[in-house]
Amino acid sequence: MTALPSVEDVNAALAGVQDPEIKKPITELGMVKSVDVADDGRVTVEVYLTIAGCPLRDTITRDVTAAVMALDGSTSVDVQLDVMSDEQRKELQKQLRGGAPEKEIPFTKADSLTRIYAVASGKGGVGKSSVTANLAAAMAADGVSVGLVDADIYGHSAPRMLGVDGARPTVVDQMIMPIPAHEVKLISTEMFKKDRDTPVAWRGPMLHRALQQFLTDVFWGDLDVLLLDLPPGTGDVAISLAQLLPNAEIVVVTTPQLAAAEVAERAGSIAIQTHQQVAGVIENMSYMPCPHCGPEHRIDVFGTGGGQSVADGLARRLGANVPMLGEVPLDMHLRESGDDGKPLVLSEPDAPASVAMHDMARRLSHRQRGLAGMSLSLSPSS
Repeated sequence: MTALPSVEDVNAALAGVQDPEIKKPITELGMVKSVDVADDGRVTVEVYLTIAGCPLRDTITRDVTAAVMALDGSTSVDVQLDVMSDEQRKELQKQLRGGAPEKEIPFTKADSLTRIYAVASGKGGVGKSSVTANLAAAMAADGVSVGLVDADIYGHSAPRMLGVDGARPTVVDQMIMPIPAHEVKLISTEMFKKDRDTPVAWRGPMLHRALQQFLTDVFWGDLDVLLLDLPPGTGDVAISLAQLLPNAEIVVVTTPQLAAAEVAERAGSIAIQTHQQVAGVIENMSYMPCPHCGPEHRIDVFGTGGGQSVADGLARRLGANVPMLGEVPLDMHLRESGDDGKPLVLSEPDAPASVAMHDMARRLSHRQRGLAGMSLSLSPSS
């Protein structure tokens, strides 16, 4: 009769299974939750995933099953998946840094005067990235020192929109120099990819580390405003941002369509959980000036009222004023200027869409920084 594998045998086999993304054994990464071997040779392995809905869960399940089934005496393998807690993820991130302490983020210092805006949307296709690029360019044209983090890791597009597609940053004494683009200091995932057509397939810890590096290893200098173009929704990047930059304020971009507005309101509501402020709402593609009747006649292509609905809904949820920052009309040249790498606010500053974004840029850049996440440097008197 074939002897049953021991728990130690199973763990030894699992040491040969690597996380498909981090490229380290799952035993070393603390991903093995438990191992049980039944009397009939059935083996149950519980594995921690770094995030819920991990896209590589099937690969991990397959590799664990193959490794354990290769042991003499194994009759079947049941792989059960769980998700790491926040503390476990922090330990994993610390381990991936080799135990080195986290570098300091200059924007979280008590004496930092930089206003930080995270530009978010509930869904893709609402023009969030083009709005962010134009806001940054408008601020820079107004003499504001502005940086832009293209934190839309999967859908990075800021380099093309700002005319520096394919640029590679210079590294000086372990500090990364952001790429200057129309006086905007820009950093993006695209700048570090060997092949621009290769998709980014990262999970929680990798995304957190990428954003952390953008904030700590990049030499930003003295900024008046830092903009972050977030991925759509409320996933890992939005959560990491709240941890790394608790003083960041959220700007929500939506379209007038009520269905899109409902999703955008949910995205803005993450501020309730992260204790951040919402700086306001931008309604993009608000209307199209009639090409025949003149700009005073509006055609509501996507309906009306979505932006104000988001602002009102967030105000109720947060119990605070959430202003409508502005409405950006549809303009074919806005898309063309993004493809050409020169933002509309620079190429056609008098266009209605440019005027709207210049106005919003001034409102945000001259707005007082919120107190959320700031240290007030108070001490009890003796």
